[in-house]
Amino acid sequence: MELDLLTLGLLALAALLAGFIDAIAGGGGLITVPALLATGMPPTMALATNKLQSCFGSFSASLYYLRRGLIDWRNMRWAVACTFVGSMLGTLLVQQIDASVLEKVLPFLLAAFALYFLFSPRVGDEDRQRRLGIIPFALLVGTGVGFYDGFFGPGTGSFFALGFIALAGYSMGKATAHTKLLNFTSNIASLLFFMLGGQVVWIAGLAMAAGQFMGARLGSKMVVTRGTRIIRPMLVTVSLVMSARLLWQQYPQWFGWVG
Repeated sequence: MELDLLTLGLLALAALLAGFIDAIAGGGGLITVPALLATGMPPTMALATNKLQSCFGSFSASLYYLRRGLIDWRNMRWAVACTFVGSMLGTLLVQQIDASVLEKVLPFLLAAFALYFLFSPRVGDEDRQRRLGIIPFALLVGTGVGFYDGFFGPGTGSFFALGFIALAGYSMGKATAHTKLLNFTSNIASLLFFMLGGQVVWIAGLAMAAGQFMGARLGSKMVVTRGTRIIRPMLVTVSLVMSARLLWQQYPQWFGWVG
């Protein structure tokens, strides 16, 4: 698929903004997937290309957090492995099964997540008591959310963040850092399958990758310097925006239009 320089530049700018938002709260796909679809790409190609550019953003954020000691790699090995396997299985299965049920349920889950992030006393700057051990957490959250990301995708960052805060007892900043590592893992696993199917538009994905990398670095710095003051409102806002957008797609009559 051929794209002109102006289109590639606009895609890179969209990816920069998405990378910034993703590094803080997730949800950058709300920007990049519609941007890719606007070029006339078929949906499968748009999703595959989005995985390519997302890998660069999640890698940039993960590397930044890792270098500043915000990621405990030793405790994350099992979660990384389980997330990789889960994402691969989800990506394979989505080719065989209709995901429409998830589309209808997801907006309400995201709205519930927003309320949790807004009101839960467990969401803060300090770590709390862990509720699940390392391996059970990896099997439940890593495999489960990784599978979801490969199968469907929207809101993955919110799922991971919720798991780290509610079940691993992580602070908001620590949860955000570890979320990006698992995001990168699930993106890579899903991308590999799309590559085998020849669905990636490389010129668009690589142009966006540059924007994603820079945006993710800026967002990561913002998390380190401002912490919960910016993460909590961003998580709540992104979750609500994703919920509203999905509700508009699934139930347009609620917004005054006939579906």
